[in-house]
Amino acid sequence: MLTFLGCNSPDTRSAYWHVRDGQIYPPASIGSEPYYFIGANFWYGVILASEGEGGDRERLHRELDALQAIGVNNLRILVGADGPAGTHSKVEPTLQKAPGEYDENLLRGLDYLMVELGRRNMSAVLYLNNAWEWSGGFGQYLMWAGEPPYPIPLIDGGNAYMEYMVRFQRNEEAKALFREYVKDIVSRTNTITGRPYSEDPAIFSWQICNEPRPFSSGENDNRSLFAEWIKETAQLIRSIDPNHMISTGSEGKYGCESDMALVELIHSYPEIDYVNIHIWPTNWGWSSRINPTEEDLERSISKSQEYVDEHLPIALRLGKPIIIEEFGYPRDGYSFSKESTTEHRDAYYEFIFGQVEQSRLSGGVIAGCNFWGWGGFAEPSPDRDYWQKGDPYTADPAQEPQGLFSLFHGDSTVEIIRKYSTI
Repeated sequence: MLTFLGCNSPDTRSAYWHVRDGQIYPPASIGSEPYYFIGANFWYGVILASEGEGGDRERLHRELDALQAIGVNNLRILVGADGPAGTHSKVEPTLQKAPGEYDENLLRGLDYLMVELGRRNMSAVLYLNNAWEWSGGFGQYLMWAGEPPYPIPLIDGGNAYMEYMVRFQRNEEAKALFREYVKDIVSRTNTITGRPYSEDPAIFSWQICNEPRPFSSGENDNRSLFAEWIKETAQLIRSIDPNHMISTGSEGKYGCESDMALVELIHSYPEIDYVNIHIWPTNWGWSSRINPTEEDLERSISKSQEYVDEHLPIALRLGKPIIIEEFGYPRDGYSFSKESTTEHRDAYYEFIFGQVEQSRLSGGVIAGCNFWGWGGFAEPSPDRDYWQKGDPYTADPAQEPQGLFSLFHGDSTVEIIRKYSTI
């Protein structure tokens, strides 16, 4: 199957996911061959695993079992959202209500989720922050540091949001608050197993942020500050946890102001174990949002191939693998309905999966991919497009129409995943 199969000393790292000679290897308990995988984004896993608001352990078990059954064993998961409830476009419940004040139900939910992943020999990329509004992230830390409320893209526009976020890399208090959060999470001990997270083989990697960006604008060129922040955060994580891989969460070129030198720099640090890229044809204007056509699909595939190819030389120069850890494509006709077809999405997924499969056959540097994302058994409300409290969680966070990029259990795309993950 496709999942057939440098943190510290060779003897120690064999117990955890690690990079050796430019390839990813699993813990010795799972296998000894280079690891190539088809994975999923499952950001809401911690919420489902809690016994508090939003928790649904029965659904969690169904989702994990269903993913494992189709060969998906690597999940990319948000540790938790930040800030008070009731904020437009933000998921709830949030983990960090105020600096250092946590929802214990969600922390124990994280513990429970890691136990369930370990039981199934599954692994998690745990991302600690977010550059976007849907979980608080950069904007919430800035507000805690005394900045005015951040703009909401759906209300105030994307440009206003981008201009505001320039402040994060320049605000030492906001970054200090985030460092304290990193310390709290990475040094945590699982309340169920009594084992420190630093010794949990189910952690694939700690990830600094979902889609971190310098948000440079005109005179406010944050690129050097951004690179330094990535470096310092990676060093902090490594000082607490010498065992696990660390990743940036970057989109690659489009997350670095189209500066490929910056892409290479932030992935060159010895604490960063592999290169990340994300690909979003619709969001990046390669495909129309109004009844996308076959031509849109062809252009999306062509542009995506170019995007992948731009990053391969960096991975080769650094001697590190590369993971396409986010990509998505809408349902046919840009529909949000589960009843709509997914012919174009199936073809786009096959293209991305083919990149991993070709790499596997040649011993290449593309180690895996994580589609966005797993909606599983969720039944979105038929009465509205956007999530409201009490609605089931899908792959689409609160700022996106529910069903936009979600892959549901009955979709034909599931069989495409099964095909490639069990080759």
